[in-house]
Amino acid sequence: MTSYFRSIIFFSLLLSFHLAVTLTSLQAQEQFTFEDVLQFEDIKSPVLSADGEWVAFGVWPEIGDGEVRIKNVDGSSEYVIERGQNPQISKSGAWAGAIVHPSYIEAENAGDEKPKTGLMLLNTENGDTLSFSAVESFEFSNDGRWAVVHHHQAEEVEKGEFKNPHIGKPVRLVRLGSESEQMIPFVNESAMDSTAAYFAFSTVDTSASENGFFAINLTNDDPEPSKILGMENGYYTNLTWDHKRSRIAFNASLLDSTKEYRAKDASLITWNAFDGEPNTILMPDDVEDGYRLRSNNNITWTYDGSRLFYGVMAEEMAAIDEEEAKPDSVTSENLYDTERILDGIEGMVWHWDDPRIKTHEKETWKDRKNHLYTAVYHLDEEKSVQLATKEMPYLETDHHTGKLLGSSDLPYLKEITWDGRYRDFYLVDQQTGDAEMFLGKQRFGANVSPNGKYAVWFDGADWMLMPADGGDVKNLTSELNVPFADEDNDRPMPDGSYGIAGWTDGDEAVMIYDKYDIWQFDTESGESISITDGRGRLEKRIFRIYDLEPEEQTYGSRESLLLTMYHDMDKNFGFYEARTGRTGVSQILEEDKRFAILSAAENADAILFTQETYTEFPNLWVAEDRRFRNPVQVTNLHADLTDRFAWGRAELVEWLNTDGKEVQGVLIYPGNYEPGRQYPVFIYYYERFSQRLHQFNKPVTNHRPNIAQYTSDGYAVFLPDIWFDVPIPGYSATKNLVPGVQKLIEMGVADPDAIGLHGHSWSGYLTAQVVTQTDIFAAAVAGAPVGNMTSAYSGIRWGSGLARQFPYEQTQSRLGVSMWDNLSPYIENSPVFYADRINTPLMIQHGDADEAVPWYQSIELYLALRRLGKESVFLHYYDEPHHLRKLPNRLDYAIKMKEYMDHYLKGEPAPKWIKDGVPYRD
Repeated sequence: MTSYFRSIIFFSLLLSFHLAVTLTSLQAQEQFTFEDVLQFEDIKSPVLSADGEWVAFGVWPEIGDGEVRIKNVDGSSEYVIERGQNPQISKSGAWAGAIVHPSYIEAENAGDEKPKTGLMLLNTENGDTLSFSAVESFEFSNDGRWAVVHHHQAEEVEKGEFKNPHIGKPVRLVRLGSESEQMIPFVNESAMDSTAAYFAFSTVDTSASENGFFAINLTNDDPEPSKILGMENGYYTNLTWDHKRSRIAFNASLLDSTKEYRAKDASLITWNAFDGEPNTILMPDDVEDGYRLRSNNNITWTYDGSRLFYGVMAEEMAAIDEEEAKPDSVTSENLYDTERILDGIEGMVWHWDDPRIKTHEKETWKDRKNHLYTAVYHLDEEKSVQLATKEMPYLETDHHTGKLLGSSDLPYLKEITWDGRYRDFYLVDQQTGDAEMFLGKQRFGANVSPNGKYAVWFDGADWMLMPADGGDVKNLTSELNVPFADEDNDRPMPDGSYGIAGWTDGDEAVMIYDKYDIWQFDTESGESISITDGRGRLEKRIFRIYDLEPEEQTYGSRESLLLTMYHDMDKNFGFYEARTGRTGVSQILEEDKRFAILSAAENADAILFTQETYTEFPNLWVAEDRRFRNPVQVTNLHADLTDRFAWGRAELVEWLNTDGKEVQGVLIYPGNYEPGRQYPVFIYYYERFSQRLHQFNKPVTNHRPNIAQYTSDGYAVFLPDIWFDVPIPGYSATKNLVPGVQKLIEMGVADPDAIGLHGHSWSGYLTAQVVTQTDIFAAAVAGAPVGNMTSAYSGIRWGSGLARQFPYEQTQSRLGVSMWDNLSPYIENSPVFYADRINTPLMIQHGDADEAVPWYQSIELYLALRRLGKESVFLHYYDEPHHLRKLPNRLDYAIKMKEYMDHYLKGEPAPKWIKDGVPYRD
């Protein structure tokens, strides 16, 4: 055989081999199905041990059973808790635990008698386990020697006919690594001090005869509960340790058995653990007139132990709890009693001058009724000072001895309906309670420095600084040649700020963000430096401080700062380092990926983080220090994803909208993309989505499309940015979307006859409006859209009880005026008035319990399309909120959306529900 023929045979064999490999590869690129979505495993609730050596996390699919995995970072050990969720690791790393759920199938088939969760504790040294049934929650002590296990209510109590709603539940105190444990019945509250030397708890039993406050000295060889206080119907709440001094504060009151066991007024008590008797520092009569000290409270010790913050209720609100129950029966004596009859009124009186509209009153009632007006008790002086008042109801507590920040929104409650939220701000003296207003009708909030020396606020353009003890107000930023207001705000509301980055020790400097950089301002002189040296603005990098020690209130001089970085144009992420008091940043880590810090080890330098791209699942990584050295990949979920499925790849695309402004978006190519071939395009959008370039799109069944389902089935997916003009939100979407589609056509990717559009909520409205202005789309899906801005404007957001006028005049809807100042934008931006121009098949989805967009908005749109004979369907889901919650409905919507696009974009046969609808059946 000649060399020529040998070469021919060799190349033929080589070609056959390559063809075989290619065919095998193509066969391996499966379509990502709905079953794959439901089985897709995700990482849940990851935690890093205090020493940085262990990681625990859940791995769960959307449907089915999952597990908790506990892994040593060095890879030497791994344990599994089947069906475990919400793991915890003791600070020593010696123990881990997780709540254990019943099997999915068992729970689904259980009916109303749902099986209860349990608990498994695991020794990380040897894998030994302890299991407990009927467990609600658990926690480890700070020293890792104890586990506190909170059980579900005892079955005999749960099924008994007890009228007392405060009956406690069993708590188990487990000494880890030993056979020692105690079961404590009827625990209403419990708290362990930070040294794990003392465990305090209160009880409410079924008879209320043995109620008490107890403590256990855990340093004893055989610790047993000691009753510190107790009485029949006693009620001890808000157990709060002063951890540095081993003392505890709590409220004590009585339960009124004649009035549904409602708690009476309370006392405030302190006790030094096993050192003397409890000390009642406040009796109910010791608080100011007009207020009541109650058992529902919020107690805080200051760090120096000199003060105790607590709260009181308004007297008139507390009195509501004491109202006599209405008679539950009709007798011959009260048959014609008009008061008895009128007790059955079901309705409200809406008055034009009400501070809040009635729906908002209703939604905020419990919070307002139970509002606590903060007071402070000075322990050394044995005096209490009322700080918050009915005229100034809000106060921010802090640990310094200077003035505190108080505020009131009461004069501006009506403006919430259409204009926004405002407050007056005060500086409040902790010794006297005197409050001095320093800022009126402020929209952007205010802050007091950590040591109480300064007040600082943003006025809509600049940052202002004022000494808390009086003095001139400094404008910190007006002379700097950079804006500190939101540069990207395209809503008809005042520009907000980018916020405060932090303070340095002694309140010597405040650090403030602009869009890109971090600035440090000397509080005495007002002089400034750019910590990031202007590099952020120069290179379009957005720098932010990641606080590795949130328990510390300030940063030291020349302290190293870990910065997160996001490139505003390239859309990648990274980490940088800077220092307080000097300029300049240095790169630690930056890649074409998205990074996220999950936690930092409490007693080590290790950091738990994720990294992801469109094709890389965000697995868990641990770096050994804060410079991200020697990172170790702890999890390896979905490593074969792109080999198995035709997942596609993501690319940043840029184009000019019709105004000539540069716009960005993310194009995700079909999994088996072939250059030169045109593909159907599925568009999903909201406002800005280009930041998702390096985001892994986790498959889950909800109102959003699962991108991989489309890319693996021959679709390109497009995530465009939308930039808005006032007052033309709908046309703003059109003038960004249409040129974006044309860009994809020019690239040779998009089939111009097969472009689909989908949006939900705000972008559901945009979708309905866009299709009145262009026929470029072959099909569209509008989830929970507004159809008629004139009727939506004076509607209610039922979830909050607030009027819908505010977002139309000020925020997302971007009309900028009331309907009476200018009716035209309300009509011109309403799809129902232009439904005759819609030539695009439209699918509408709405739940009839939508708390954000009233579902009658979809009815109006549907009826307009129906009257005009336009091709449309309306998916109406019963008792569903703004985002579908019930799995059958979520899955049905996802399937129908895919079928809708397959029919109109790919020419698949229309299913019966598209052709003929679905008849109603009871």
